[in-house]
Amino acid sequence: MGTTASAAPLPVPLEGVHGNGMADSKQSLSVSSFQTVNIHSSKAKSIITNKVAPVVITYNCRQEFQIHDDLLRTNYKVGRISDTMPEHYLVQGSYFMVQDVYSKADVVNTTASHGAPNFRQVKEDFPVFGMGQPSLNGFRQVLQRMQSQGHEVIFFCVREEPVVFLHLEDNFVPYTPRRKENLHENLHDLGRDQSVDSLELIIRKELHDFAKLGENVFYVYNDIEHFKDEPQKVAILCEEDIQVTEEVFKRPVFTMPSYSYHRLPLPTEGAPLEQNFDAFVKVLKENPSLSLLQDPPRPLPALIFSCQVGVGRTNLGMILGTLVLSQMCLQVDHAIAICSDMHDIKEAIYENKKKLEGIGEDYQFQGGSTKDYFLHKTMKSLELYFYLIVFNAYLHEQYPLAFACSFSRWLCANAWIYRLLARMNISELRAPADLVTKGTRVLVSDEYLSPDVLSTVKEMKVANFRRVPKMPIYGMAQPTSEAITSVLSYLSDEKRRHGRVLWVNLQEELVLEGNGEIFCPREPTCLDQHIPVPASEALESALRDEVLRAQKWLEVTGEQEKQMKMMKSCRTLQEIFNQHKSSIQGLEYRRAPLIDCCSPHEQDFDRFLDAMKSTLAEDSTSAFVFNCSNGKGRSTTAMVIATLTLWHFNGFPEFADDEIVSVPDAKYTKGEFEVVMQLVRLLPDGHRVKREVDMALDSVSETMTPMHYHLREIIICTYRQIKTVKCEADGQRLLLRSLQYLERYMYLILFNSYLHLEKKESWQRPFSVWMQQVALRAGVYEILNRLGFSEFENPQDSPLSTLRHRWQRQTYVSLPFRGDFF
Repeated sequence: MGTTASAAPLPVPLEGVHGNGMADSKQSLSVSSFQTVNIHSSKAKSIITNKVAPVVITYNCRQEFQIHDDLLRTNYKVGRISDTMPEHYLVQGSYFMVQDVYSKADVVNTTASHGAPNFRQVKEDFPVFGMGQPSLNGFRQVLQRMQSQGHEVIFFCVREEPVVFLHLEDNFVPYTPRRKENLHENLHDLGRDQSVDSLELIIRKELHDFAKLGENVFYVYNDIEHFKDEPQKVAILCEEDIQVTEEVFKRPVFTMPSYSYHRLPLPTEGAPLEQNFDAFVKVLKENPSLSLLQDPPRPLPALIFSCQVGVGRTNLGMILGTLVLSQMCLQVDHAIAICSDMHDIKEAIYENKKKLEGIGEDYQFQGGSTKDYFLHKTMKSLELYFYLIVFNAYLHEQYPLAFACSFSRWLCANAWIYRLLARMNISELRAPADLVTKGTRVLVSDEYLSPDVLSTVKEMKVANFRRVPKMPIYGMAQPTSEAITSVLSYLSDEKRRHGRVLWVNLQEELVLEGNGEIFCPREPTCLDQHIPVPASEALESALRDEVLRAQKWLEVTGEQEKQMKMMKSCRTLQEIFNQHKSSIQGLEYRRAPLIDCCSPHEQDFDRFLDAMKSTLAEDSTSAFVFNCSNGKGRSTTAMVIATLTLWHFNGFPEFADDEIVSVPDAKYTKGEFEVVMQLVRLLPDGHRVKREVDMALDSVSETMTPMHYHLREIIICTYRQIKTVKCEADGQRLLLRSLQYLERYMYLILFNSYLHLEKKESWQRPFSVWMQQVALRAGVYEILNRLGFSEFENPQDSPLSTLRHRWQRQTYVSLPFRGDFF
C-alpha cells in the first residue's frame, strides 16, 4: 500500500511563486517538488505515491488521475502582458495565444454571408477562390456553398505558422501564438526543425497540460487593441476541446468524396521555395480533372486558397491556380490582374520602389535602416514576380508532359535563371558620382587595400607580384601606371623577351589613379567591403570627371590613418592602359570582373579561354598577367585557369607522387570532401582531372607562402573557424565563404574535365554550353544544388547549400542603398 498524505491545503499557490512582468527565466514547475502543481486545496483528499507516479484522489472520490514525471519535468514558463493582468503559462515558453482574425480584417465583409473573411472568386469565372481563416463552422459554410454549386474542391491552407482551434460554445475558433513585443504579427520561424502540423500537435498538448494545472482553463486574448476584459478564460476539459488545422480541414474528406485538403506553407514575403512549388505540382499531377490527356474532358475543380486574412499568400495561391486552370492560355501579368481585387503584386513592387527612392535622409525604422527596410520589401516583391514568370514558363513546358519533371529539377536544369536572380539589384549603376566629393563615401588607397605581404613593391612597384614557376603567368595587386611600366619592362627584358602580353583586370569595383596612387570608393562603415559594379568603365569616367570638377580636399583612408588629399591628376584604368598600348605594340588589356571569393561564372571561363586562345594564336610565347585588388583570391583563381589552359596547349609536366601527410585535416586540405569525390567519380578519369587541378593550385600557391593562402586549403580552414564565432551572423558568413571556396574548387575541376573532353574539337563548344549540354545531363548541377560538408553536418540544414540562396547571397555584408532601383 502507498502512504496516505495529509489532507491539509497544498501550499505554494501560483501567485506565491511568480514575480511581476514577463517571467521568461522562471520555471513554473519544479522537478523536485510535486507541490508546485497547483491542485485546488478544496478538492484534494489525499495523495498516494507509488513507484509509477503520484495519484490524486478528490474528496468525492469521483476523480482520480496520475501526475506523471514527464509533466513535472517540463520546463513550463509564465508571463503576463502587463502588471495589471494575471500571470499565466506561455506556449513554447514565450508566446501568448491570440485570436487569429479580428473583425476589421474582413474588408469585403463576407464572414457572415460566406463563412470566411475576404471570400472572393477570380475574375473571368475561373473556379479559383481565396479567403481568410475561417472557424470550423465558417469552413463548413464554405464547403456547403461549394457543394451546392456542384464543385469538386481542392483546398489549400497556405499558412506556414501554427494555428489551433479552441472550443467556444458550438464552434471552434482559431488562435495563434504570438510574441509579447508584437501581438499583431504571427510567428514565421518556429517550424525550422519540424513541420508546422507537428508543431500544432505540440502546442495542443501544452495547452491541455496548462489547463490541467489551472482548473481546466487557459488564458487567451481576443482584443489586442484595447485589452478590454483581457485575457479571457477558455475552458479546456480534454484534448478534444482543441483542434489542429489538419483536423478542421481534412475531416470533410470522409463525407465529401469530391473534396481534398493540402497544406502548402507559403512565405509571407518573397517567392516560395522550390519544394513548395513541387508540392503544388504534385497535387496537380494526382488530380485527373487537371490532366490534358483526359477523355472526355471533365469540369475543372474549384481551387480554394486560405491564409490568415486572405490577402498576400492567398493572392499568390490564386495566381498559381489561375495559371494552371487557364491551361497555358494566360500570361502572368493577366493572371495577376484578374486576381488583384485585394492585392496587386506588380503594384506592390512599384509602391515599395517609390517609398525607397522617396527617402531623403535615412533614419531608423523597426531597429534598422528605413532604406534597407524598403529595399528588402522591393526585392522580395520583385523576387515573387520573377518566380511567377519562371513558374509559368515551367507550366508551358511541363503541363503537356504531365509534369514529367519537378519544378525544382527543371529549375536546377536551367541554372542560368539563378544567375539572373542574383542580379536583380543593380542600383549601384545609378549611384551618383558625387558621393565621394560630398563625403558620403571615402576613398581607400592601395596601401590599405593591398598590404604587400610578398614584399615586391620595392623591386616591381606593385604589391604581391609573383609568377607561376616555369610558366609565363603572373599575378599581382592593382598596379599604378608606374608599376605597369615596371612590370612591362620586366616581361620584355633580355631574359624573358615576351613580345605579347595579355593583361586581365579582374576587379568589379570602381578604381581610379589619383596623384599616382590607386584609390577605390568605399562606405565609411564597411571599408573592407568592396562595392561591386556590373559595368565599371563608364562609371569610372564619371567618377574621374566629378573628382576633377570638384577640386576639393577628399578624405582618404591609407594604411595607417585618414588623410585629406587634393587630386591634381585623376585617370581611369582604361586611360592608363591606353597610354601604355600606344607605346607597347604587343599589349592587350581586358577587363574581366570576377566576384570576390566566388567561383567564376560559366561565361567567365569562356572569356578566359577565348582570350588565351586568340593571344596564343598570335604569339605562342605570350605572357599572361592577372590583377585584382590585392593579388590574392581572384588573381590566384585566374592564374590557375591559365595554368591548366597552357598545360593543355603545351603538355602537362611530370607530377611527383602524392606525399603522405600526417597532419590534422590532411584529407580535407587535399580537397577530398565527400561532395568533391562524388563529382570526381562522376567525371571521366576524374581522379586524374582532380590531381591536375591540385598540381596547378600547388604551383600557383608555391610563390605565395607568406600569404598563407591556398585556394584548396582555405576551404577547410574557413569552415573550421565557424566553431570559434560567438554570433550566428558570423557563423553564417563563414559558412557561406567556405561553400563559395568549395564551389570554386569544384568548378576548376569541371573546367579541367571540359578541357580534356573537348580538346579534340579545339574547344569549339564553349564551357558554358558544355555545362548545359553535357554536365547538366550527368547531374552536375544537382550536386551543386546540395553543396555542403556532409562529413560534419547535413547540407540540407542550411539554405546556403542550394544554388538559389548561395548565388543570391554573395556576401553577408549589407551596403547602404545609394542608387536608383531599376
